[in-house]
Amino acid sequence: MDDGERARLALAAAGVPPEHLAERLPLGGGTYNTVEELRLTDGTRLVLKVPPPSSTPALAYESELLAAEAEFCRVAETVGVPAPRVAGVALDEAAPAGRHILLTHCPGGGWDGLAVGQEAALRRELGGLLARLHRVTGPGFGYPSGTFGPLTADWRSAFTGMFDGLLADAHRYGAWLPRPVDEVARTAKAAYDALDEVTVPRPVHFDLWQGNILVERGETTPRVGGLIDGERMFWGDPIADFVSLALLADIRQDADFLTGYQEAGGEADFTPSVRRRYALYRSYLYLIMLIEVVPRAMDEEQIAWRREAVAPQLTAALDELVDLA
Repeated sequence: MDDGERARLALAAAGVPPEHLAERLPLGGGTYNTVEELRLTDGTRLVLKVPPPSSTPALAYESELLAAEAEFCRVAETVGVPAPRVAGVALDEAAPAGRHILLTHCPGGGWDGLAVGQEAALRRELGGLLARLHRVTGPGFGYPSGTFGPLTADWRSAFTGMFDGLLADAHRYGAWLPRPVDEVARTAKAAYDALDEVTVPRPVHFDLWQGNILVERGETTPRVGGLIDGERMFWGDPIADFVSLALLADIRQDADFLTGYQEAGGEADFTPSVRRRYALYRSYLYLIMLIEVVPRAMDEEQIAWRREAVAPQLTAALDELVDLA
């Protein structure tokens, strides 16, 4: 089927008359799903996400990302955190519109052009929103899609399965890494005991770089319009969300975010054990960013940037794990 037919079928499955579709606009910025905005005749704006065919090369954790995004949106709604709401979802390729998720549209745009004081206020607001989200408890640890099996009762089992699955991807795709895969595995394994401190599963977005945090610019003070692209969500340690929130940097230097997070009840005390966990999660994300260039068939410029900018961050995180051992 063509994209227009898929959009009309997705609307119909959500109870929206297909003839109400007025316009389709492609949305860029993502690297996995095909995303477009659907504008209806009454002015309603929806977002349709369609994953690539199941035969497309991908990392193991990327199986059934739509289920994770639906779960993140559901969780955010329960605590009033601004995020898309699910208008319709199909996880079966045999569905009339195929696999897809239909989401409400969140207001806002990028962070460009903000004054220093405005950005500081937004980071503080963001901290409060994340603390609110992290108060939610889940049914177990791991990816809600069941990518690496059922949710587990302990975080160490879940995260080590996630980490091992990623290293298996590195072997499978022959990905370049700044350290040998076996050395990465040994370094991480020596820090796994720190994971035992995490006993309650909390929702982790894990992709909260600025491109996924919309800024709504009203007539007065800018505010967070929505946390989007929750498809990499898992149930785990809230500290893991700090990695993408300070992508290629260190959340410990973001005083505005941490102030908002702690004022709203979030715990951000960087004890030696928390520092080890933070280094583990940084390693996990930076490994993803280096390994995914192979299945995504990224161009030479993108590969070079990741080797120059991301690889040193992975090396630094692994070295910190050694230093803290």
